[in-house]
Amino acid sequence: MEKHKKALGKGLSSLIPDPSVLDDDLAPPKTYFYCDIENVEPNREQPRKYFDPQKLQELSDSIQERGILQPVIVRRISEFKYEIIAGERRWRAAQKAGLKQIPVVVRETEGVIVLEEALIENIQREDLNPIEEAQAYQKLMDAYEYTQDRIAKKVGKDRTTVANALRLLQLSPKVRQWVIEGKLSAGHARTLLSLEDLAAQEKLASEIVERNLSVREIERRVKTGAPGQPKNAPEKDLFIQNLEAELSQRFKTKVSIHHRSKQGKIEISYLGEEDLNRIVSMLRS
Repeated sequence: MEKHKKALGKGLSSLIPDPSVLDDDLAPPKTYFYCDIENVEPNREQPRKYFDPQKLQELSDSIQERGILQPVIVRRISEFKYEIIAGERRWRAAQKAGLKQIPVVVRETEGVIVLEEALIENIQREDLNPIEEAQAYQKLMDAYEYTQDRIAKKVGKDRTTVANALRLLQLSPKVRQWVIEGKLSAGHARTLLSLEDLAAQEKLASEIVERNLSVREIERRVKTGAPGQPKNAPEKDLFIQNLEAELSQRFKTKVSIHHRSKQGKIEISYLGEEDLNRIVSMLRS
């Protein structure tokens, strides 16, 4: 095996050394070092929030047998403390395996830049679930003032793909959790967005989970007038859908635009008096 693989673009592969560098006889000086696992912290900006327990256990078993084949990428936050940029799943599995130390590579870059790059790299890995991906896009918009166009260019996707992903954040919290857990597909989730009533979303989503309904079946039911969706409702054009998505993310709640040729109305949903006050404060600012 070659000692070094040629980096592919600017993805995660360019940041992680070939597994052979973990052989102490082959490793160049200071390529990595072993750090006490208790001195490594997860990254709060990590878009991946859900770690499948079974897959985590499988990785832990593999680590017990073979060790960690790729070092965890970290940044220094104090003299002896480090924050994970990439490799949180390996860190968690190593904890389960009872390891006291793990191999790490330190990225010496300005903190804000590193966190922004880490967020993009995690998106590019394409192993996030649809909700985590949408939340990562939203984080880039909120924390780093990205536009949807800029996100699309950064991650190599069409702007419409980014906009449609962001729309998933309009789903009810319960439905979003089912998507995170893999009980609902992205196709199911996008179809459920046609239901404006969150309770109707959850009711139909529950049926999908219990009866293993197909996306085509859900599309048929929504089109024929499922609860919470007017029959024969005209489909909104993509511009209005994208605008709804942007406003929904801005106000952190569902925003509906009812647009006709020369007039229309905007509806902003809220949950309780506290949520209403939050929205009013945003409108006044």
